[in-house]
Amino acid sequence: MPQQPTPDAPLFTVTADALVAVDFGPRTRSRPPGPYRRLFARPGARAFTLGNLVARLPMGMFSVSAVVMIAGTRGSYALAGAVTATGLAATALVAPWTARLVDRYGQARVAVPATVLAALGSLALVLCVRFDAPAWTLFAAYAATATTPNTGGMSRARWAHLLKGDAASLHTANSFEQAADELCFMLGPVLAAFLCGVFFPEAGTLVGAVLLVTGVLVFAAQRSTEPPPAPHTHPTGKSPFRAPGMPALLAVCLAMGAVFGSTEVVTIAFADARGHRTAAGAVLALQAAGSCAAGLLYGRLRLSGAAEYRYPWCIAAMTTLLTLPLLAASLTGSLLVLSGALLISGMATAPTMITNMALVQQRTPDGRLNEGMTLAVTALLGGIACGSALGGWTVEHLSTTAGYGVPITAAAAALLIALAATP
Repeated sequence: MPQQPTPDAPLFTVTADALVAVDFGPRTRSRPPGPYRRLFARPGARAFTLGNLVARLPMGMFSVSAVVMIAGTRGSYALAGAVTATGLAATALVAPWTARLVDRYGQARVAVPATVLAALGSLALVLCVRFDAPAWTLFAAYAATATTPNTGGMSRARWAHLLKGDAASLHTANSFEQAADELCFMLGPVLAAFLCGVFFPEAGTLVGAVLLVTGVLVFAAQRSTEPPPAPHTHPTGKSPFRAPGMPALLAVCLAMGAVFGSTEVVTIAFADARGHRTAAGAVLALQAAGSCAAGLLYGRLRLSGAAEYRYPWCIAAMTTLLTLPLLAASLTGSLLVLSGALLISGMATAPTMITNMALVQQRTPDGRLNEGMTLAVTALLGGIACGSALGGWTVEHLSTTAGYGVPITAAAAALLIALAATP
């Protein structure tokens, strides 16, 4: 009798003088899950990440929305720039205090009321613009948005709490967070410009405020992943600013911010000079896309060695790649070639910032992680403001091509600081 095959047993038959076994079992390959799949398999990880992404998207919307709204109704880009600069300065002063309260009393208790206050500031700005209030009210209203919590820092703090002792997974989580930053700052301005242009000038600010409040409420509701508050560590604990190695990291963040701010202003001016100012946003989005892709790839790597020794190499790679936009602008003058150069140069951004945030986490005292990361973000914002001003001055007094020397100089300064601080 011939043997009947079953799903679990092979079929044996004879061919000439050879015995042949034919396996009819299912052909399935068992592949281990990738690092990102393992990361989000943890209970509660997807829920708090979704809320945080919704809350983080408006970070790339508010400034663009404010500029379009104020300039469109008041007819003054100078006023719009001054209002957003005031908001940036207020954020630099208030954000570390907000983060300190988050560490001391918990994310949900502080982030929700702080977000509501910031949303009311955005609403006040809309009303002041709509009803033609005096110019000083615009400054006051936009300054009130400075209570917006550092949502990216709170998300990183949750990962640090969940992945304590698992350095490889924490590296993957930090890489994902940096890629998320790039994605939000890539999509945010595009969404803001679309809303303000298609609907009405205040639409971008209103939608941004709704997204911020909704995202923070969803994020804060995930109490199972929230790190515990540390109310007793602050009075006697060392300030993150005074932690060993932290001043040098913040100085590097300041220089890195100058890279981002100057690149943005110079690229807008370069596109405008060639009659394609509306394409500047898409060109800058390519740089963010390159950084986002590199960040996700960097998170899949299993790195060896201490982060402080990789850090100068990351900055050196960034400095080197930043020469490509300068070469593209000076040798070709083509916006298309410049776009490709920015895409490639952006690929060094995420690995540098991922390593930077990892070092900030390592050197921040226990119980003050949100404050430490917010200090880094504040330094970046200050650098962006300085870089924007310096890039604008260079474009106006020299040329748009020479403007691409500013980010190279800032990156070189960051490299020298990092080398001097490396033990």
